[in-house]
Amino acid sequence: MNKSNRRAFIGTAAALAAGTAASAIPLTNMEKRYPIVHHVFFWLKNPDSKEDRDKLIAGVKTLSKIETVRELRVGVVASTEKRDVVDNSWGVSELIFFSDLAGQATYQTHPVHLEFVKNCAHLWEKVIVYDAVEV
Repeated sequence: MNKSNRRAFIGTAAALAAGTAASAIPLTNMEKRYPIVHHVFFWLKNPDSKEDRDKLIAGVKTLSKIETVRELRVGVVASTEKRDVVDNSWGVSELIFFSDLAGQATYQTHPVHLEFVKNCAHLWEKVIVYDAVEV
């Protein structure tokens, strides 16, 4: 192989390798976006009970079975810096994303959601819901 053919070959191989590597990188700006956010905070009746917390978490996770739920995240209080603006009095949070308001409305009356409330309401003493639409 002469010098110019070798350079062309190496250049082509390098370009192919770079293209393959680039295609393996997730495109974060191409992620799906769901503009309706349903964020719920639960205060447990027995805040020191890991068993009750785990039952509530398991119950919340069943909500992902609802066809209009696009994404579900379940959380507990993070050990972040204590500041006046941070409320860490709750025990479990549920963050759900929907494509539209109709999907959120379907969720509210869905049998899986109603079953969750029936099975888990005894675990919490207070619930606060924040619904938002992305602008």
